[in-house]
Amino acid sequence: MTGHDYGALLEALRGVTWPARRAALAGTAGTHHSRLRGLSAEFTEYRPYRQGDDPRRLDWKLLARTDRAYLRVTSDRATLGTLLLVDASASMAFPAGQPGKWAQACRVGVGLAAVALAAGDPVGVAVPVPGGTSRVRLRTRRGVLGEIVRVLDGARPGGAAPLAPALAEARGVPRVAIVADFLGDEPDMLRCAGELVAGGTEVHAVHVVARSELEPGAAAILATDPERPDLERPLVAETREAYRLRFAEWRRDTARAWRAAGASWTEVADDEPAARAVRRVAALAGSRAGSPA
Repeated sequence: MTGHDYGALLEALRGVTWPARRAALAGTAGTHHSRLRGLSAEFTEYRPYRQGDDPRRLDWKLLARTDRAYLRVTSDRATLGTLLLVDASASMAFPAGQPGKWAQACRVGVGLAAVALAAGDPVGVAVPVPGGTSRVRLRTRRGVLGEIVRVLDGARPGGAAPLAPALAEARGVPRVAIVADFLGDEPDMLRCAGELVAGGTEVHAVHVVARSELEPGAAAILATDPERPDLERPLVAETREAYRLRFAEWRRDTARAWRAAGASWTEVADDEPAARAVRRVAALAGSRAGSPA
């Protein structure tokens, strides 16, 4: 690994699984339950053929020998290709001069990639940056986790590159995890996420927030939008509580909208242990709802 030391994180995630939220529509043998029946080579048992069964699953050799129709029952499993879409817009550099949201997004992204790869799932990453998208195509081959780490370590938060175009390109990918602060192109992202879910993709939204966003200090500050420096707002004692209430309301409304679109939602503070955050994301695989921080 390069850049950040992810060794302790990867060790803490040994044995963690990230199951599919529903049976996977895929034909490559893997660890997830598949909706394509009878494709696995893992034979379990025979059972008598019943009307309505798929005749392709008949054991024709046994039928020829015994004149009795039996199905080969198999343990049907599939891989689940997983794309990590990581936000590298300027707001992810908050707080300035500290690891903050960007470092946490990288840790969570690497952790989710490692868990998926441990199950044999193809994994890739897309990081929209000004002028294009840095990416690693979905792969299972040796070294792909190192490639993902290098892409993340090589990116620097800045500008306001939208996530929606990269999300729209994920059509046909079985699972997408968006690691972002969701302060940018929300309507376009929601529309794309809804279309992906309708097409069979499971979407996981991981909302990264800074502790100092949740609990601003007592000192008076002039808050500046990192993606629009012309927008400035004073934050003093009289406005701090109003800010807290408005930010909490925005987070609730945003989480509700993403869940309504069919995505899971997990809020992760920048000071939360990344392994714990990854476990919480993975634990939502069987649920339709997200969890609070």
